[in-house]
Amino acid sequence: MNGFSLPRRAGLLVLAALSGCTLIPDYKRPALPVAASWPKGEAYHAGSTGQIGTAASDLGWRDFFVDPRLQALIALAVRDNRDLRSVASAVIEAQGQYRVQHASLFPQIGGTGMALYQAPSGNGGLSFAPGLDAGKHGEYYSNGHVFKYYSGGIGFSSYEIDLFGRIRSLSREASDQVLSQAANARGLLISVISQVATTYVAWLADREQLQVTERTLASQQDTLRLTQARFDRGETDQLTLRQVETQVEQAAAYRAQYLRQIAQDENELVMLVGAPLPANLPDPAPFGRQTVLADLPAGLPSDLLDRRPDVVSAEFALLSANDDIGAARAAFFPRLILTASDGVSSLQFRNLFTSGATTWGANPQLQIPLLTWGQNEGSLQVSKSRRDQRLMAYEKAIQTAFHEVSDALAARATYLDQSRQLDALVGSSADAYRLARMRFDAGVDSYLNTLEAQRALYTAQQNLIVVQEARYQNLITVYRALGGGWTERTIPPATAVRSG
Repeated sequence: MNGFSLPRRAGLLVLAALSGCTLIPDYKRPALPVAASWPKGEAYHAGSTGQIGTAASDLGWRDFFVDPRLQALIALAVRDNRDLRSVASAVIEAQGQYRVQHASLFPQIGGTGMALYQAPSGNGGLSFAPGLDAGKHGEYYSNGHVFKYYSGGIGFSSYEIDLFGRIRSLSREASDQVLSQAANARGLLISVISQVATTYVAWLADREQLQVTERTLASQQDTLRLTQARFDRGETDQLTLRQVETQVEQAAAYRAQYLRQIAQDENELVMLVGAPLPANLPDPAPFGRQTVLADLPAGLPSDLLDRRPDVVSAEFALLSANDDIGAARAAFFPRLILTASDGVSSLQFRNLFTSGATTWGANPQLQIPLLTWGQNEGSLQVSKSRRDQRLMAYEKAIQTAFHEVSDALAARATYLDQSRQLDALVGSSADAYRLARMRFDAGVDSYLNTLEAQRALYTAQQNLIVVQEARYQNLITVYRALGGGWTERTIPPATAVRSG
C-alpha cells in the first residue's frame, strides 16, 4: 500500500464532515403563552390537609398510591397494557431511524474481492497482438485463451461530505424525534396509571353506593313487611302501603344500577391492565385511602415546561421541525459526493499481494443546483410551515396543561369543603329520619314525613359518595396534571430529573 492509505484518507474525510457547519435556525424557547402564576380566588384557597414538599413529578407512584391492591393493578398495567407496549415499540423504531440517519455522516466502508475469468470468442476482440510472444503471455490466455484478472480492497461509494450540514441537520431532526417519542411514551405511562387509579376509585365508590343502597333496601323491606301486616289488620291505609312499596322498588332499581356499574368498572380495569385480573390481588384499602391526602405543591406554570411529558414532547417536535429547516436550506448549496477505494489488482493471483499490485482510486463529484424549478424553495416553505404548526401545537400543549392544572387546583379545595358539608348533611338527615320514624311508630305522624326523611337521607348519602369519589379522583388528576407518575419510586431531590 502507498503512504496515503485509505484509513488515513477516510479519517480526514470524517474530520472534514464533523467540522462542517449547519444552517439550522437558532432556537429560542417561545414565551410562555399563559399567565406567570396560577389563578387566584376563593375557589383556589388551600385546603387544611397539609402539603408535602416533594414535587409531583418527582413523587413515585408507589409513594403516592398507598392502596396495595391499586399498586398491584398499576404494576400489571405497566407490564401488560397494550398501548404502553405499542408506544415502547414506537420509541425503539424512532431510535433505529436515528441510527440509520446518523450513520450517513460517515462513509460506509466495505471490502471487495473479485476474480474474473473471460473466454472470448474468436470475434470478441481479445486476441494476441501481432508479434506478441504467446509463450510469454500464454499464462494469461491459457486453457483456451482464458483472460484472468484478480482484485481486492476496501473503499466506500456515494459518500456525501457534509459541507453545509444537511446530513447533520437531518441527524439532529431524527434525534429530536426520538426524544419527542420518548416523552410521548412517558406521557402515556402517566395517563394509563391515572386511568387505572381513576377507574379503581370509581369501582370503590360504586361498591359504597351498593352498600348504602342495600342497607336502605333492607330497612325499607322490613318496613314494608310491618306495613303490610298492619294493613292486613286494618291498622293503616292502602296509600301508606303503596308509598312504602315505591321506596322499596326505587331502592331495588338503584341496586341493579350499581351492580351494573361495578361490573363495568371491573371490565374497564381489565382493559386498562391488559390482562385478566389475578384472583390473588390484595384486599382493597377502605374507600378514600387510595392516595396520600396531603396537597401536592403546584409550583409555577413555567415548571410545566419541564415536568409535563406532553409539553416536553411538543417542544422536541418543534425542535425537530426547526432542524428540518437547516436541511432544506442546505439543499440550495453544492453537494460533494465522493467514491474512493484502496486495494490491489493483478493478472496473476500469486502477485496479488505484492507491492507492485497496489492500486487506489478516488472519484469526487460536485453537484450544484442550478435550476430546480422551485423544488428547493418549496421544500424550504414546507419546512417553515411545519415549524410554525409545531410551534402552535407546543403553545397549545402549554395552554392545555395550564387549563388542566388550574381546574384541578380549583376543585381541590372546593371538593374538600363540599365533602365536609355533605357529611354534616348526612348526619342531620339521619337524625331527621330517626325522629320521623319514631313519630310514625308512635302514631303521631303519617308515613309521608318518614318517607320524605328517608328519601332525603338516602339522597344525601348518595351525593356524599359522589363528591368523595370526585375529590379522590381530583387528587389523582392533580398528580397527573403536574407530571407525576412516570417513575415508580420517589426521586431524591439531589438527583431529581424532570420528565424531559
